[in-house]
Amino acid sequence: MKLSQVNCKNVLCIRADNMGDIIMSGPAMRALKETLQCRITLLTSPMGAPITTHIPEVDKVIACEIPWVKAGNDLNAEAARALTERIKNESFDAAIIFTVYSQNPLPAALLTYLAGIPVRLAYCRENPYGLLTHWVPDQEPYTFIQHQVARDLKLVETLGAFTSNNTLQLKQQAADISTTGEKLRQTGITGNYIVLHPGVSEEKRKYPVDRWAATARLLSAQHNLPVVISGSAADAALANAIVDQAEAACRSMAGKLNMAEWISLLDKASLLVSVNTGAIHISAAVQTPTIVLYALTNPQHTPWRSPAIVLPFSVPGSLKSRNEVIKYVDELLFTQHIAYPAPKEVAAAAASLLLQPGKYISTSIIDLNSNPVVDHCL
Repeated sequence: MKLSQVNCKNVLCIRADNMGDIIMSGPAMRALKETLQCRITLLTSPMGAPITTHIPEVDKVIACEIPWVKAGNDLNAEAARALTERIKNESFDAAIIFTVYSQNPLPAALLTYLAGIPVRLAYCRENPYGLLTHWVPDQEPYTFIQHQVARDLKLVETLGAFTSNNTLQLKQQAADISTTGEKLRQTGITGNYIVLHPGVSEEKRKYPVDRWAATARLLSAQHNLPVVISGSAADAALANAIVDQAEAACRSMAGKLNMAEWISLLDKASLLVSVNTGAIHISAAVQTPTIVLYALTNPQHTPWRSPAIVLPFSVPGSLKSRNEVIKYVDELLFTQHIAYPAPKEVAAAAASLLLQPGKYISTSIIDLNSNPVVDHCL
């Protein structure tokens, strides 16, 4: 049964992950909203919640730490029962569970089942039987791999939800743009600038401090522009270490901007250089040219439909995931060791990208075994 054939006006979407994951689910939520003319509540993690006020399709947010998602504190049994009751009291007509291919949707499916939501949709590798009313067998990554945006869109398409606009989008306010500009002026920046974003949520994605500093010096000299280091307060020590080594080439704004100001900073930047984290999905939404220093973990998360170049590097063996699905992809696609991109490579990629303003450059992760399994072409 298609969602458009039933009265689904109050929809729960579940994406209990990081900010970048929520941004990539935006087009699928847009498809639901445009097709059903519905209200969307997003159940997400405290890590992802800060971006939700900028996602146009989200009307309400439930932020909590749930035990099947890596977080600082697990939800205890009593709190889990309270969450189930809260969701039940919202009287949702449908629940859509978004996942990456290495995640199991069944804990979230059980939550929505116990809450009595009548329509429950997700990808699932195993037969979920009664936990899902609408089961889409998950063929990824064993048959093919697609970009996360495409994966989420195709999930909701199975229930008849479509959109003609599959771009990433974020809401901004003029006041936030103004305050960001004022904070930049206080550091001496009044014109164009380049942003480096070195902070990571996982150790395996780190790029060395000395290479960040060398990259900052090269980019500043090459383009005659100041370089800004962005990040949260937790990234301040890392940012300061880069500034100290780069000397006059850059300034740190780590911990000095709120979420809205950070989005504005990336929007107005001439270029972003970042590891594969939420920053690259924000830059994709605002169409800022981006160089991604991409740790070879999940190939689904390159910048979506935006000017970008991906420079991959291998994850150290000691930091590789124990998840068997991720291990399968690693052994299929990433058998050849790739060293960290040299600062000169980063600078050359930046020069190439900035010579072609507005031009989309394919950001597919290159399959080093020439196996055409990765599809980023939607």
